[in-house]
Amino acid sequence: MKRESSKPVTKEMAAHIRYLIKEKGLYQHQAAALVGVNQGRISEVINERRHPDVPPAQGSFPF
Repeated sequence: MKRESSKPVTKEMAAHIRYLIKEKGLYQHQAAALVGVNQGRISEVINERRHPDVPPAQGSFPF
């Protein structure tokens, strides 16, 4: 059985992920479900391995 890769995280997605985790207090698995990526991608964003220069988004969640 072949595993599917999670879709790439854009800078806009990274900003909203940081907003959901840092501002709204969601857990990584909750943010992953909302954004549509796996929890590993969320971890990469939070630990600044992906898009480290992007600050949390301001306002509502567009997806």
